[in-house]
Amino acid sequence: MSQQLSQRRRRGFAPVIVAVILVGAVVVVFRTVYGACGPVKLTVAASSEKAELLRQIAAGYRGRCAQIEVRAQASGAVMQALARGWDERVDGPRPDVWTPAASGWITLLRQRVKGDGPVGADNPSIASTPLVIAMPKPMAAAMGWPKKKLGWSDILELGSDPEGWARYGHPEWGAFRLGKTNPNFSTSGLNATVGAYFAATGLSGDLVKANVSDAKTREFVRGVERSIVHYGDTTLTFLSNLQRADDAGAAMSYISAVTVEEKSVWDYNQGNPTGDPKTLGDHRKPRVPLVAIYPKEGTLFSDNPYAVLSWADEAKRAAAAEFLKYLHEEGQQAQFASYAFRSYQGKPGKLITAANGLDPKQPRTRLNVPLPAVLDQILKSWATLRKPANVLMVMDVSGSMSAEVAGTGKTKLDLAKQAAVNALPQFGPNDRVGLWIFSTEQQGSRDYRELVPMKRDTGAALRTRIKGLIPNGGTGLYDTALASYHHVLTRKNTGAINAVVFLTDGRNEDQASIALEDLLPGLRKEQGQETVRMFTIAYGEDADLNVLRQISESTNAAAYDSRESGSIDQVFTAVISNF
Repeated sequence: MSQQLSQRRRRGFAPVIVAVILVGAVVVVFRTVYGACGPVKLTVAASSEKAELLRQIAAGYRGRCAQIEVRAQASGAVMQALARGWDERVDGPRPDVWTPAASGWITLLRQRVKGDGPVGADNPSIASTPLVIAMPKPMAAAMGWPKKKLGWSDILELGSDPEGWARYGHPEWGAFRLGKTNPNFSTSGLNATVGAYFAATGLSGDLVKANVSDAKTREFVRGVERSIVHYGDTTLTFLSNLQRADDAGAAMSYISAVTVEEKSVWDYNQGNPTGDPKTLGDHRKPRVPLVAIYPKEGTLFSDNPYAVLSWADEAKRAAAAEFLKYLHEEGQQAQFASYAFRSYQGKPGKLITAANGLDPKQPRTRLNVPLPAVLDQILKSWATLRKPANVLMVMDVSGSMSAEVAGTGKTKLDLAKQAAVNALPQFGPNDRVGLWIFSTEQQGSRDYRELVPMKRDTGAALRTRIKGLIPNGGTGLYDTALASYHHVLTRKNTGAINAVVFLTDGRNEDQASIALEDLLPGLRKEQGQETVRMFTIAYGEDADLNVLRQISESTNAAAYDSRESGSIDQVFTAVISNF
């Protein structure tokens, strides 16, 4: 009897012993996989062109050390936020890892904070893509591509020729027009600007301050900038406008060249200028494809560094190291390659082919990012050499602008005024800037009023008048849009970027005004004609982004979305980056 009881007890203990062993095994496996870090949430701030792809890669990250949250944030904006001290109220959640598009932004950050700051010394690449000058294929062929090696000197020569494309037997293409983003905000703009300085000096490395300040260098860069259409915070404006022109059979008359990353040429040629994997296949391929010109003087790479920020604790650092290892694995590198990125080692994948307008044997000369102080001087020098602006700021002061923005204790107009004032330092001494306001019946039946005329050195007057704005009346949108466009058109400076910055929080409420169907034809010009570009801002949840987008697209500009509460400061800064 006691022997049977003993056997039953042993049998009863057996499952317990097995369970204990299994639990112990799980703990061992858990510790083996996670190490000391444990499962943590890792926030990654990624440059816009790769954020969605990185998000998809992170979604397949299983059984590792962290839950990965990828947030799309412009490289230049993150650099500036880190330099001044990250403010979550303005900049969003503080990231643990920053992967800008290129190491140049880390170089600039070190210069701005006089040291490494929140970024360490070792920031390995996760993927790469070189800067190229993208051109419609017939235009590149007219210049001798692919047999003739082209570069910045050819761009300067053609852009400076008053005959324009007639130089190559194509007067119907008009003047040479270059699209280039603002180097203070955009990686392609930064790398293109640095590349132009290298080309001006004839050097491929060791650029020093004396090279940047040399009179011949400055004249070369000024000449390149002279053919700019406008600047901007993203190449998407140029590529999206080019796609619309191509749809209308007028691709050759919108832009002659645009400085972009190599992968963006592939994206555009797939009919997907945003580069977003989710929209690939939604639009047909262009009638006129782009080809990549690898500047013969050399070019920089967007090397997509991976920087773990100084405030990340030990567990997050361990998690970041595990995720970096995962990104370097063959499967994840193949995902990058499937969207025309090169590997983190710079090796081209199967999409980098002549059939796609690309060349796996290029670039022959790879330029290095200058030292922090030199790179900082390049940006300061560029600010004095860039193409000047001829801009009218038009701000909505209708009664709805008096609504309070939740959580701020301020009205919409208060925040808009603050954003406009904060953006004014982006204008330079050679820019002509004016200010209008609008609502309804500002001057008799007229919906708009001039507060500051368009001229140079209006910074103090603009700040004073903007700070004094008060809300009143309805939204007289259509009449004001047309009037402001014609106001700048009649004061157009052929050597400047002529534009209107138009901010509104509502829809047209003037029943006596023209209709949208009459406004849009009044804004359009024949393709290739110099025009006034209207950059619109949809401010607040009641703004009609669809209408504003139509207004901007009619003038080959861009509409900006500031309907989300608290975004107006960043959006206003992005808009002014076009000049």
